[in-house]
Amino acid sequence: MSKLHLVFGGRVKDPRGLEFTDLESIDLVGLYDNYAAAEEAWRGCAQRTVDDAEMKYVVVHLHRLLEPEVDVEAEQPAD
Repeated sequence: MSKLHLVFGGRVKDPRGLEFTDLESIDLVGLYDNYAAAEEAWRGCAQRTVDDAEMKYVVVHLHRLLEPEVDVEAEQPAD
């Protein structure tokens, strides 16, 4: 399975939080099959809106939501 990542952004009530104020105006940037591509997309959007403190873009690790036990196993140290 690909390690899917979702990049999206929108207006937030508090720049330190993740409570989006208007879900209808969320900017869905895209789905990416690796973190590097998702981070590049996130960085471009975040830099474009850097002067607007109420705009926030995030990367969501969808693969962790879809198969949480896989990531837990991958993080376990080998014996």
